[in-house]
Amino acid sequence: MSTRTSDLFASLPERDDAVLARLHQRLAARAAADGVLDVAYRTVDSPVGPLLLAATERGLVKVSFEREGHAHVLEQLADDVSPRVLNAPSRLDPVARELDEYFAGRRTRFDLPLDLQLAHGFRRAVIEHLTDIGYGHTASYATVAAAVGNPRAVRAVGSACAKNPLPLVLPCHRVVRSDGSPGQYGGGEAAKLLLIALEAG
Repeated sequence: MSTRTSDLFASLPERDDAVLARLHQRLAARAAADGVLDVAYRTVDSPVGPLLLAATERGLVKVSFEREGHAHVLEQLADDVSPRVLNAPSRLDPVARELDEYFAGRRTRFDLPLDLQLAHGFRRAVIEHLTDIGYGHTASYATVAAAVGNPRAVRAVGSACAKNPLPLVLPCHRVVRSDGSPGQYGGGEAAKLLLIALEAG
């Protein structure tokens, strides 16, 4: 870098994170007010690692674990829902609050508007059934397949659970193998076991 270029950058004001945060909040609020904020997102810490939460105006549309790659998930949301995606935490405040209550053992059921546009057909039928499995209980993939009217679709139930766009809120962690072993989970086996243990008390 030449001396002249170095002098140019040195003359710029120092980055002020507080000012940038306020400007970002104003941008998010203005985008929402103008109806151009299609997908708001934020991240929260949790006992199963950082979670990315995303919501449309209709409701919560995505919950993802860190191992899924949050940047990749945001790109998918831009492709599948809308490119107008912005870090706008306030829309997700109720979700963050209910997750905190769940992990603290004070909530056994979520009461949130959901946007299920990322699930279709049989997958959607499966994830809509998941809330019928009560807090603290588990059901086998075979039991869920029978409950949604296709007893032979055990593998498809597993796939639907693996691709559940709203884990935790739609509790795919309560679906286990017939022998009682946990089976696969988007957040990893350790996270699934933690959630089952949390609900067992």
